[in-house]
Amino acid sequence: MPKRVDHEERRTQIAEALIRVAAARGLHAVGMRDVAAEAGVSLRLVQYYFETKEKLLLYGLRHLVERFGARVGAAVAAAGPDPGPRAVVEALLLTALPADEESRAFHLVHTSYTILAVTDPTLAAQPAFDSPRAAEDAVTGLLEKAVDARLTAPDTDPRAEAAALLAMSAGLGTSVLAGFRTPESAAGLLRHRLDRIFTPGG
Repeated sequence: MPKRVDHEERRTQIAEALIRVAAARGLHAVGMRDVAAEAGVSLRLVQYYFETKEKLLLYGLRHLVERFGARVGAAVAAAGPDPGPRAVVEALLLTALPADEESRAFHLVHTSYTILAVTDPTLAAQPAFDSPRAAEDAVTGLLEKAVDARLTAPDTDPRAEAAALLAMSAGLGTSVLAGFRTPESAAGLLRHRLDRIFTPGG
């Protein structure tokens, strides 16, 4: 009896290959033939599942964002059964830093998608590009809880601090990729900023 093919698993396999190729060569240089070779499948199979390079790129973006969300969830879970607002914010920010191969690939490829979206309206309209807004809303909500619990200075502006923290994290991530600083240095700067927001014990 022939083995049943898991189509979603096959799409994931191809999307993972896309991310690896894009991380190594840049998203602009990715071709369907390159992705097929990296995935160990035929070009015809990649075309069967995605038809065009555009559809492959759109699926790859969704997969990239979902994979990052899973990493953040794992980091938050590792912080303990009932982590406070600071622990959750710190887990989210540190997960975004390119400190290992997977997070480095995420930062490189997601940045490439963002640049490509500037001139590609179809890509720019993808729901996956709402993730920065969702992250800002999530961090804002956590900081609002911290303010209510008196874990921060009473005049803390949660929305402004959330936007500043995420912008800082993104900038530090780019500086790590460019070799201007180490991941440990970037993490230390983020923690220093969090120390300025949260009161001792917060």
